[in-house]
Amino acid sequence: MNYGEKKLCIVDNGYIGLQQFSLEKNHSITTMFDANGEIIQWYIDICLKNSTEDNVPYMDDLFLDLILLPSGEIIEKDADELEEAYLNGIIDKSLYDLAWSELNNIKRDIRKGEFKLVDLSKQHKDILLNESIS
Repeated sequence: MNYGEKKLCIVDNGYIGLQQFSLEKNHSITTMFDANGEIIQWYIDICLKNSTEDNVPYMDDLFLDLILLPSGEIIEKDADELEEAYLNGIIDKSLYDLAWSELNNIKRDIRKGEFKLVDLSKQHKDILLNESIS
């Protein structure tokens, strides 16, 4: 992936992706780990809701995304897709505002060190890997 001048390999042999869906929040997180178990990035999808159907999690995506790098750098992504969805009537003003509000709340929480799912991603990966070995 290219993020401005940064190039990151986010998928390769031995890499692991972990998705976290919070039922009370308007986002989901995909954490990418390299073959050594180190975090490459957190990809945060802004969504209307997360839910499950037949025990399979899903999200209703609201186009806008954030990428958080281990360095602490935050990259906003797909604002153009959100704008286009709003202008074309795919989403209304309330969903447009919800997406921006959620994105800004997440950025605030990251800066304050209060965005807990990123802190839990390694722990969740280790739990799942240990359970699959058992």
